[in-house]
Amino acid sequence: MRMYDIIEKKRDGYALTKEEIRFFVDSYTDGKIPDYQVSALLMAIYFQGMTDEESAALTMAMAHSGVWLDLSEIAGTKVDKHSTGGVGDTTTLILIPLVASIGVPIPKMSGRGLGHTGGTIDKLESIAGFHVEISEARFKQLVNENGLSIIGQSEQLAPADKLLYSLRDVTATVNSIPLIASSIMSKKIASGADKIVLDVKLGQGAFMKQLPDAQALARTMVGIGNKVGKETVALITNMDQPLGRAIGNALEVKEAIATLKGQGPSDITELVIKLGAHMAVLGEKAKDIPHAEALLRENIKNGKAIEYFSRFVEAQGGNVAVIDQVDLLPQAAYTYDLTAKTSGYISELVAHELGCAAMLLGAGRRSKEDEIDLAVGLYLHKKVGDQVEAGDMLCTIYANDEDVSDIQRLIEKNIVISNEQVKPTLLLDLIK
Repeated sequence: MRMYDIIEKKRDGYALTKEEIRFFVDSYTDGKIPDYQVSALLMAIYFQGMTDEESAALTMAMAHSGVWLDLSEIAGTKVDKHSTGGVGDTTTLILIPLVASIGVPIPKMSGRGLGHTGGTIDKLESIAGFHVEISEARFKQLVNENGLSIIGQSEQLAPADKLLYSLRDVTATVNSIPLIASSIMSKKIASGADKIVLDVKLGQGAFMKQLPDAQALARTMVGIGNKVGKETVALITNMDQPLGRAIGNALEVKEAIATLKGQGPSDITELVIKLGAHMAVLGEKAKDIPHAEALLRENIKNGKAIEYFSRFVEAQGGNVAVIDQVDLLPQAAYTYDLTAKTSGYISELVAHELGCAAMLLGAGRRSKEDEIDLAVGLYLHKKVGDQVEAGDMLCTIYANDEDVSDIQRLIEKNIVISNEQVKPTLLLDLIK
C-alpha cells in the first residue's frame, strides 16, 4: 500500500477503505510518512469530504493510535459529555456532579484550555489543593465510590489526533467537518464511556457560525458514535453571548457553586438541565426527558447536587471550605465597574470579543506555554434582553493590573444597548 495512491484516490473523489485509512494513520503516527504527503491528503479531504463510513473509520483509527481507557471495572452505564467550546462555558463543573447525583457514573477526562479562559482542569485548580494527576486505578475507584471523577487528559489518548491537528493548523484544513468530527470523537471513544452527549455551540462566540454547519457537524459526530456502538446525542446551543455571567477561571468556579445551590444564572441552569436530562436517559436513570429534568431540578433544590460536588472536591484533595466560603478562591487585586451610558435593552454581548477581553486580562492562553491568572476575568451584570437605565452596572472587571483602559474600551464597544428588546434562544436543535 502506498501513500501516493491514497492521496490520488481521495483527490479524485473516491472513498477510502478502512484499511487505507488505518494505514495512513498508523504510518504517520509511527513517523513513517512525511508531513508533506499527509498535508496533501488532508487538503484532498478538505475539498472532497468523507462518507459516514470513512469518517467512522478515521475516528477509530485515531482512537486506536494510543491507549484506550478500559472502564469496565466501573459499575453502570458510563456517559460522557463534550462541548465544542465557547465563552463562559462552565457546564462541566455543574453538569458532572448534578448528573452523578441521580446515579449515572461519570468518569471524565478533560483538558487545559487555549483561548478565552482555561479548560475544566485549569478552573478546578482554582480550588486550593485540588489535583487531577491521579492514577487510572484511583480514577476508577473514585467513580465507583463517589459517582464521578475528573482527571487530566492523557497524552497517550489518540496521539494521532494531536499530530494531525498540528498539520491542519498550518495547512488551512482545520475547518473540515469530517476532520473536526473525527478529532473530537476519537478522544471521546478512546476515553471509554458507553454513551456520549455532545453540546455543539453555534454563534459568533463559537467555532461554528452558521446553523447548517453546526447541524452537519452534529450529524457527523452522532453518526460516528452510533456507527461504532456508542449511542450519541447532540444538542446545538446558542453561543452568540457568553454563557452565564462569569468569564474567568475562579469566577466560573464561583458561578458553578452558586448554580449547584440553585442560585445560578437562568441560561446556564437551563443548559445543564437539558444536557443532563439526555445523559440521565442514556444512563438509564430516567424513563424520558421530562422525568430526567424533574429529577435534576429536585437534586439542585434538595442539596444533593452540591453535596456530590463537595464529595468530588474532597476526594481529589481540594479545599471543600470554598463551597461555603467562595472568597477562598483566588482573588484579583483590582475591580473596575462599567456602567451604562444610555437606557434601553441589551441587544448584544459579543461573545468572542468579551472572551478576548478576559484573555487579555490573563484568564486564558494564546499559546499552550502561557500561564493563566486564575483570579482575573469579567462578571456580566446584564444579559441580552435585560432592560437597563443609564448608570446601571453592566460589567465588573477583575484584574491584577492597575491600567485596564484598553480592555475597558474593548468591553464597552461589545456591550450593545438598543431600543428594541431581543429574546435570546438557548436550544437551537437536537440531533439523535
